[in-house]
Amino acid sequence: MAARPDNPGLLTARAVLKAARATLTDAGAPSPEVDARLIIEHVLGANTLAHPGGRVLTPQEVADIEALVVRRAAREPLQWLVGSGFYGLDLLCRRGVLVPRPETEGLAELAITLTPPRGTLLDVGTGTGAVALAVRQERPDVTVLACDISPQAVALAAENAVRLRLPVTLFLSDLLEGVPSDVRPDVVTANLPYLPDGDRETMPAEVALDPPLALFGGPDGLSLARRLVAQAPSVLPPCGWLLLELDPRNVHALAAELSAAVWRGTSVRPDLAGRERFIVTQRR
Repeated sequence: MAARPDNPGLLTARAVLKAARATLTDAGAPSPEVDARLIIEHVLGANTLAHPGGRVLTPQEVADIEALVVRRAAREPLQWLVGSGFYGLDLLCRRGVLVPRPETEGLAELAITLTPPRGTLLDVGTGTGAVALAVRQERPDVTVLACDISPQAVALAAENAVRLRLPVTLFLSDLLEGVPSDVRPDVVTANLPYLPDGDRETMPAEVALDPPLALFGGPDGLSLARRLVAQAPSVLPPCGWLLLELDPRNVHALAAELSAAVWRGTSVRPDLAGRERFIVTQRR
């Protein structure tokens, strides 16, 4: 950031915003104005920049902002620095766990709508816990379980659940292999790695920092989704729902593979941007 005067305590929030924006612009950050504002409000509190002129910052506040701006200029995902807003939830995000994307709110919405009263939902590959926690927030009558193959993800989802005071049962599992035998969820949701392996060389800088284990799903991006589809009838009761998020490039391919002898009413639904992304199907 720009050099500070001898007394950094005289800097106002707006002066720091200007310096942060310049630093991020020079670094090629995609949204320097938005990023700078979110970083400053994360450190100083919401609506800090709404006051004319902005309040005077302490040296520690300036140092905290500068440290985050330097990390963002190095193209660390903004969510690692300030958290992620997802379905009205403030989620912690960290290196090693996939950052939740806005389009995944569509998967949460489907789960909120389709889970029956006092039903049970299992979120597979939960990551930060985004979908599971969104359902628990909106449907307190629902018993929510969530699993992930990554110990880091399970630990972070548990931390988010405690912070948000949303009780969710979390456990380690490779897809459904570790699901307790007495669990019979009415709905299984999954936002599994779905990018084709060929995308590895063309990832944006921020996305490339997400763990490859959470991004890539084999040659066509469907390897894990196919495994889950094969396993799901063993835990879903008749008429239980399977809800999957996939890439618009491969969602129809998997939908066409779903056996009519096992699944019924299969449909592909769009995300908020109109891109067909979600498979909704019921076990017969």
